[in-house]
Amino acid sequence: MNMNVSKRLEEGLVSLLSKSTTTLKTSKQTHAHLYVTGLHTHPFFFGKLLLQCAISISDHALQYALRLFHHFPSPDTFMYNTIIRSLSHSSTPLTSLQPFIQLLRHPTLFPDSFSFAFVLKGVANYGYLKRPGIQLHSQAFRHGFDDHIFVGTTLISMYAECGCYVSARKVFEEMSQPNVVAWNAVVTACFRCGDMEGAWGVFQRMPIRNLTSWNVMLAGYVKGGELGFARRVFSEMPMRDDVSWSTMIVGFAQGGSFDDSFGFFRELLREGIRPSEVSLTGVLSACAQAGAFEFGKILHGFMEKAGVLCIVSVNNALIDSYSKCGNVDMAKMVFQNMPVVKCTVSWTSMIAALAMHGRGEEAIRLFHEMEKSGFTPDGITFISLLYACSHSGLVDQGCALFSKMKDLYGIEPAIEHYGCMVDLYGRAARLQKAYEFICQMPISPNAIIWRTLLGACSIHGNIELAELVKARLTEMDPNNSSDHVLLSNVYAVAGKWKDVAGIRRTMIEKSMKKTPGWSMIEIDKVIYGFVAGEKPNEVTEEAHDKLREIMLKLRTEEGYAPQVRSVLHDIEEEEKEDSVTKHSEKLAAAFGIAKLPKGKVLRIVKNLRVCGDCHTVMKLISKVYQVEIVVRDRSRFHSFKDGFCSCRDYW
Repeated sequence: MNMNVSKRLEEGLVSLLSKSTTTLKTSKQTHAHLYVTGLHTHPFFFGKLLLQCAISISDHALQYALRLFHHFPSPDTFMYNTIIRSLSHSSTPLTSLQPFIQLLRHPTLFPDSFSFAFVLKGVANYGYLKRPGIQLHSQAFRHGFDDHIFVGTTLISMYAECGCYVSARKVFEEMSQPNVVAWNAVVTACFRCGDMEGAWGVFQRMPIRNLTSWNVMLAGYVKGGELGFARRVFSEMPMRDDVSWSTMIVGFAQGGSFDDSFGFFRELLREGIRPSEVSLTGVLSACAQAGAFEFGKILHGFMEKAGVLCIVSVNNALIDSYSKCGNVDMAKMVFQNMPVVKCTVSWTSMIAALAMHGRGEEAIRLFHEMEKSGFTPDGITFISLLYACSHSGLVDQGCALFSKMKDLYGIEPAIEHYGCMVDLYGRAARLQKAYEFICQMPISPNAIIWRTLLGACSIHGNIELAELVKARLTEMDPNNSSDHVLLSNVYAVAGKWKDVAGIRRTMIEKSMKKTPGWSMIEIDKVIYGFVAGEKPNEVTEEAHDKLREIMLKLRTEEGYAPQVRSVLHDIEEEEKEDSVTKHSEKLAAAFGIAKLPKGKVLRIVKNLRVCGDCHTVMKLISKVYQVEIVVRDRSRFHSFKDGFCSCRDYW
């Protein structure tokens, strides 16, 4: 071959193998080209191909990379490191130990600092220590890498991920010249192990702090729930980047401080900073969690003007936000008008939106459309579909989809899929079938599976099965208060007050507390929260006054009488009525009627399942006051209009 032609060929191959964006198909074509030209055994070109398959492409290319590696006659340390690195970031990170051990036993090759750093990352990602982590530390010491800055930093992270804070600090203290990355790693280790004070102490001792150091402190306090300290660090930062803003927006939203999350986003805009994909999806997540529909609409308009709707994840977040704010039609509009190509997450988000609103048949139709469009569903898609069937009473369709998931798509059911099936049978009052399904599961049912069945027993009043299930749960999770409350609910509905009293005594003895019910409503872009029995203030006083007026009107005009079956205490009938009429969603609805202009939809978010009495009251209010009320409870949406609910009383 002409020398110039050969040189051009090699340059072309290097260009192909250096591309950061490629597919498994193009890598296979490059491999074939290497084979034809006889360069498939050349260490440089083969190493580049291996790196491309193992690192640059998504997980499905890893198996191909492993086959390449095993068929190469004499892999070098770089190739071993490539495979170790790829496996350490895979869904099975401990498998990175296998090629590392092979490298250790190799007669002519030796592990380098990268080998140790990559395999230690694998152990850290698995969160497992006992023998592998300690043995790797010993091997690093034996090969003289324990004081290497790269290896030492990874050792700190590995011990922190495995919960060994003392060992992580010891490695750091023994480092001769820790750099800023090592200092950041030990701060992260403090946070991972819950030592907030220690993290601040290390941060104060840092000889040099960079922007990453401040962001590590910020993220640590946010994840630890110390939002006050996070705010202090944020205010003291010499400069802030997109990570800083996103951490505050997302962190405060996840911590339930929605108004603060919105406030940080507004401040970001006032600073003239263009919000990133992370901060946009973060603030949309806050809208979704808080049910802040009006603020979400404003954000949607801003995103259109800013030209960021070309980002698929932002569209997906908008679908989720509109859906969880109770407007599935707006979610559909976003989905149908997406200016970018939809992905599997987009289809799944829309299916989940329909599922939450009890539109099961529509969710199934959309799934068939997804299939026809050439998209392959994943496990999460089927969770959304089974959820849709469960909340619409589509038992046969749910069973068919469960079989299709396994037989057609080869998706092995996870514990969440089995949980959906138990819920599907349980909601349809097929409790014995649900119990038999659990007993025949090929994987061991966890507490959530049994708790799902206990919840169904509570809804349908099956005392015998409820007691059996509660006995199983007591073995698995004896101190869970919700299990006691569910069984107490079954006894209370049946009027077995002695059994209710026994459960209450047990809860008091074990210092268990029932999760308090709360509800939120958005009025003029401000979120108001209500908790039954909370101390009075100006807002709650107004809500109670309006609620008394509403309840009187419902009694006189509609003959409403409180349903006291859901009150779990053996108290006088009048006290039961007083208790049930002050549930938090009723207070939120009353405050909304008092404050919102006529024609506005009342959008309420509740943390627990809506009780029967509240469900009846919402239907009556929607009829008497000619108002639409959308309530999102723990598991689904209820849209009340003209005296009817979208759930058709099936929830």
